[in-house]
Amino acid sequence: MNLQTKIPLKPQTHNQIDYHANVLLLGSCFVENIGQKLDYFKFRNLQNPFGILFHPLAIQNLISNAVTKKVYKEEDVFFHNEQWHSFEAHSVLSNTSKTALLDELNAQIQFTRNQIESASHIIITLGTAWVYRDIESTTVVANCHKVPQKKFSKELLSVTDILKSLQVFIQHIKSVNQSANIIFTVSPIRHLKDGFIENTQSKAHLITAIHALLNEKASPNKGQLYYFPSYEIMMDELRDYRFYADDMIHLNQTAIHYIWNAFKRVWVSDDALKTMDEVDAIQRGLQHKPFNSNSEAHQLFLKKLSEKKVKLETSFPHISFKF
Repeated sequence: MNLQTKIPLKPQTHNQIDYHANVLLLGSCFVENIGQKLDYFKFRNLQNPFGILFHPLAIQNLISNAVTKKVYKEEDVFFHNEQWHSFEAHSVLSNTSKTALLDELNAQIQFTRNQIESASHIIITLGTAWVYRDIESTTVVANCHKVPQKKFSKELLSVTDILKSLQVFIQHIKSVNQSANIIFTVSPIRHLKDGFIENTQSKAHLITAIHALLNEKASPNKGQLYYFPSYEIMMDELRDYRFYADDMIHLNQTAIHYIWNAFKRVWVSDDALKTMDEVDAIQRGLQHKPFNSNSEAHQLFLKKLSEKKVKLETSFPHISFKF
């Protein structure tokens, strides 16, 4: 009996991710699930330099500001609940010091610019089409920072709005990096605070806009734009609550690992898979807790582990292990 409907996946025939790749990941919290895997296996990557960004306009804003080298000033931040915040960044960057926040924003915008310029792959995960607009400034914010809801109006981005946003930030990326491969995916994490029907409508808008972009016949970037079906894998292959965390919204580790393995089959090169096995062996070795740390057997184990570590770090200078 076949108890699953499997989504057909084919490995990329070119432009796969290997240990010479440099990956930028932007978007919802699902992108950080993938980023954690890349971290573990020691791929070069930068994840969400402005923190989690849930909707397309927030990602567009970050990319546009990075490419145009925006400098954040006092008027770009505000004080609320004993911290300084930016409506363009996640609260993970918020700080009790205004100067420290501005320094961090400007440092991260420069990191983002550098990574966009050098990235071989840019993975963008869209989480929701629902946005909040600051009524006073009429600006769509990336994060409300627990400012009272009455200060914002809630809006659903249309397919056209999302498509225009994607087109804009791709143009910005390509203005500084013509060779970047851009991989879109829609987060399988449900935004149920918006409502069950509203979440479905939101995901539908995101998926439709992405495919409208990929199907643009006149697009000069068509050969470098891709879609990975993480949302569809969760909905169709893992359609069971045992693959969710306790909140019944986020994915549990089994689901994350399953989707990562699917991504790996499509996007990671065969040579990189071999290196990943070596990295994994070292990572497991570093986590090993001996019964007797002074025993001859353990000292031999550490010696062999160190030799493996040095070999990999010599082959790939960006790889670094810590005992």
